[in-house]
Amino acid sequence: MSNRSASIARTTKETDIALSVNIDGEGRTDISTGVGFADHMLTLMTFWAGFDLELKCKGDLEIDTHHTLEDIALVLGQALSEAMGDKKGINRIGFAKVPMDEALVEVVIDLSGRAYLVYNDDILPAIIAGDERDVWREFFKSLAFKAGMNLHIKFEYGRNGHHLLEGAFKALGLAFKQALSVERKGLPSTKGSLD
Repeated sequence: MSNRSASIARTTKETDIALSVNIDGEGRTDISTGVGFADHMLTLMTFWAGFDLELKCKGDLEIDTHHTLEDIALVLGQALSEAMGDKKGINRIGFAKVPMDEALVEVVIDLSGRAYLVYNDDILPAIIAGDERDVWREFFKSLAFKAGMNLHIKFEYGRNGHHLLEGAFKALGLAFKQALSVERKGLPSTKGSLD
């Protein structure tokens, strides 16, 4: 298997992002987004996925976190798509269910090349770590779109927004680890192609 890594730089009038990811890493991170809660969540995901992730972002946080989180997800999704390469040998599908105190979250992914998000955030508090909960839906939507994956996140129960999102990011990391494990020969598709 070739080196499954990618580096991307993206600059717009709203954000300036430099990101490097190594799928076959050791869970090492160097993350600075300007949003402490996002740094924490991405560190959790990376650790449980076993990725190495370097990420620097300067965003228009004087407005809010929306552009920063959305653009980080776009760049991360693009980098993961590039790092996956031809996907030969991967499991393709991954899933995990993670408890975090009173909260329980399930994440299921399919690295099929087809982007889709199922995300019901009705039980999330309206405000989490000072931000509207909607910014996290936009994050996951952008990640799924650019990574070319089906992403289903089910917040089963819980009250604390931090716990619910922490469960989601840990479960996403575990799902990535499973889906990207190389345990077969050839392309993971009965039809002979992905997309």
